[in-house]
Amino acid sequence: MKSFMLCFGLAFQPKCNAFVGRVSPVRETTTFIQMSETSRRKFMNGVAGGLLSSEFIFWPDVTLADENGGTLTAKVTDKIYFDIKGLNSLGEDGGGPTTSRIVIGLFGEDAPQSTSILKQLASSEGLPAKCKPRETRTLEREQLEANKVYNACIESETKGVTYDLSQIWRVVQNQRIDVGSVSGKYIAREYPTFDDMNSLRHDIPGTVSVRRGNDGGFGFVIFPGGGEPTSDLNSSNVVVGRVLEGMDVVQQLNEVPVVQSAKVNYKVLAGGDQLRAAPSRACRYGTGNLYCNEFKPLKKLLITKTGVV
Repeated sequence: MKSFMLCFGLAFQPKCNAFVGRVSPVRETTTFIQMSETSRRKFMNGVAGGLLSSEFIFWPDVTLADENGGTLTAKVTDKIYFDIKGLNSLGEDGGGPTTSRIVIGLFGEDAPQSTSILKQLASSEGLPAKCKPRETRTLEREQLEANKVYNACIESETKGVTYDLSQIWRVVQNQRIDVGSVSGKYIAREYPTFDDMNSLRHDIPGTVSVRRGNDGGFGFVIFPGGGEPTSDLNSSNVVVGRVLEGMDVVQQLNEVPVVQSAKVNYKVLAGGDQLRAAPSRACRYGTGNLYCNEFKPLKKLLITKTGVV
């Protein structure tokens, strides 16, 4: 019968006892474990499960600037991830599209309510959200369409809103990446209200924030860095986390081609009578204004999978 010898530091000894029950300390700082091949496999599976549990995950604190020019330390309490499809046209083997993952650490102590909302949106159960009231339209054809949207929403209202199959819907290079444009049956749901307040600011690339109030939709913003964050972002958004893994993906998103049509007469196109330059800070999520296509990625960037770590 094959056997092997495995060495761990004393910090892991309680977990070793839980899986094996026979732990013999040989030196003050070393523990050796002997077992059969079958026992070894069971043990390693148990250790892998333990290392992936929150007991063995060490998440770094993040130092950010505050509104007074000082620094604050934000504690990462939770993690969520996003798999994004569309950045690379083919996989490394040429066999098909690839997906790229971003892992975000959330500041549950500094933004507890927002953290809870984002975790639900990233989970399989989703965030409970009621349907918006049925819209009233003048034209019969438009009213029938509004009825269709409302009825479809009511039929699926028991299903929570998730980020699955949502999109990266706006990229203002070096300033902001807007994530989480939901579609389909979710567009008729009531938006959540983000009401956290803290002094954290967008000073580090990868900073994640949400717009205060309920007019920002279900989405959130990633500050990609490379330029100064706008005063608008610091004044309108509350910082809720930071990208822990996948900053290379964030930089790829920051460089994707987008719609840019400065000094186009958007007002006339939208039914107005005055010339208006394309908005440099783009539009809020969910608005119907025609000129809000500005900074929209030229290719679809789809979130194919999300989850809570």
